[in-house]
Amino acid sequence: MEDIFDKHPIAQRFRGFLPVVIDVETGGFECLTDAILEIAATTLTMNNEGLLAPDKTYSFMVEPFEGANLDPAALEFTGIDPHHPFREADSEESVFPELFSSIRKQVKNHDCTRAILVGHNAHFDHGFVMAAAERCSIKRNPFHPFSVFDTATLSGLAFGQTVLAKACQTAGIAFSNSEAHSAAYDTEKTAELFCLIVNRWRDLGGWSFPDLDINE
Repeated sequence: MEDIFDKHPIAQRFRGFLPVVIDVETGGFECLTDAILEIAATTLTMNNEGLLAPDKTYSFMVEPFEGANLDPAALEFTGIDPHHPFREADSEESVFPELFSSIRKQVKNHDCTRAILVGHNAHFDHGFVMAAAERCSIKRNPFHPFSVFDTATLSGLAFGQTVLAKACQTAGIAFSNSEAHSAAYDTEKTAELFCLIVNRWRDLGGWSFPDLDINE
């Protein structure tokens, strides 16, 4: 039987799960009826000292699925015009198989068994990802079906802030409000925030490889 300590450090740290930071920009709050307009994913990696860092980012503009709801208030909030003539968007049927394939490769490269979604208010993003996977009839969804890591919760614990911009600013991470509500930007900032919290917990003595109990 393969020793867990022969695996990639990140597989040891999260019990075989590869954290993948996701942000979706949408046409509303209802994952079953409202459109996904942008999605970005940042995979994470870890060095031999147990320090977590962002790795690869994948970003897509997405065409609303047929019959999707587009709430004017949501479009005003994100600043996205889904019908802009120069908007280079692809269908969900094109985007999600490509994204999931890339994530599965990173899961394998890091000796993990599946991905776990990291997000700011993560259940929102998780719901939209799962709904899109269902619409596209994707059988090999790399993400855990219900577990997530939520940086809003973690930031409330670590910094007393739950809004992404304020949490980043309190953590000393540069944050531009003019660039916010772009899926790629928000994903990369969320990834920085998550890595900072995990690494700070390590530095405080909260976790280290020798403390890993492989019998749990």
